[in-house]
Amino acid sequence: MRRNYVRAVGTAALAALAMVAAAGCQDAGSGTAGGGDKCGGKIAIFGAFTGANSGLVLPSLNGAKLAVKQHNEKNPDCQVKLEEFDTTGDPAQATPVANRVAQDQSFLAVIGGHFSGETKATMQTYEAAGMVMVSPSATAPELTQQDNKAFHRVVGNDLTQGAAAATYIKNTLKGQKVFVIDDATTYGQGIAGETKKGLGPLVAASDKVQTGQSNFDATISKIKSAQADTVVYAGYTNEAAPLLKQLRAAGVQAKFLGFDGIYSPEFASGAGAAAEGAIITCPCLPASEAGGTFSADYEKEFGEAPGSYGAEGYDGAVVLLEGIKAGKNTRQGLLEWVDSYDKQGVSKYIKFDETGDVDKSKVVIWAYEVKGGQITAQQEIKLS
Repeated sequence: MRRNYVRAVGTAALAALAMVAAAGCQDAGSGTAGGGDKCGGKIAIFGAFTGANSGLVLPSLNGAKLAVKQHNEKNPDCQVKLEEFDTTGDPAQATPVANRVAQDQSFLAVIGGHFSGETKATMQTYEAAGMVMVSPSATAPELTQQDNKAFHRVVGNDLTQGAAAATYIKNTLKGQKVFVIDDATTYGQGIAGETKKGLGPLVAASDKVQTGQSNFDATISKIKSAQADTVVYAGYTNEAAPLLKQLRAAGVQAKFLGFDGIYSPEFASGAGAAAEGAIITCPCLPASEAGGTFSADYEKEFGEAPGSYGAEGYDGAVVLLEGIKAGKNTRQGLLEWVDSYDKQGVSKYIKFDETGDVDKSKVVIWAYEVKGGQITAQQEIKLS
């Protein structure tokens, strides 16, 4: 075990712990986090399961559901229940979910969050409750820079993805005047900053938009003024699709690159013909590259190939399921299990460092391209 769990970290965690303790007199559900001899338990999973950006998250949810189904079929005496909590990716909706799950002692662990903002908003609550978090897709670097012992992720962070995007823009897109846009979220600002750092003087100008924004005339005017040959968007599908559509309608033919936040079927369908040729980077593995029988099993179960973070969602669940099967039926025991996990998954080799990040030497970044309305794997981005 690489990290010793501390029940509270700082004032925020103490406050969250007090809240959880005070709520203990309320209905805490059946079962306890103290465990017993019986194998099995309950895991929560939260994220944007509906809403404009759900296409990014549903493959991960399905991957986790597949892992739980396979576990339960193979282990009739060690049944695990996966309970879903839809936050639409909104930190304000994720916060009461975290309070509810932390209070319910029947929950042993959490898969999530899927977005960085909702993860940041809930980390201290789960930390105070001693609940391990395993995220398939929350990539903001700051999430593992806060001395939080509960949070882990099976995906690379945006320090790596931002550097990879900058490399791709320079070497493949040959961008000379790059215009960088972010959506002012924890995720968008962070990865935009890392990409700009990697691009250096190639950044011609930058701008911010807001979540829920639908008219991008002001930003498009700035792009034209900068004479940009490449536009980079750091944010989510709900804003990226209309932005790109309006950009092309305004006659701007600059190359377009977005990050994993727009890796969703809704991006291609929402932008329509304007999306053709758009590039998306993601620290997620193409279905064809996943290990074992995962891709075939997923397609058989859900009738389609796994999309963004499907393999990572599966891996996140398996880490917890194997711990429960090994008898780690308390929150403390399962947290220690995850800390010391060291095994090959279907998306990569899973081993966490002392901050909760997955082994950086195993992280890969892929570039995807929209072709014929479909997001298709193009190439792995090799960092120099």
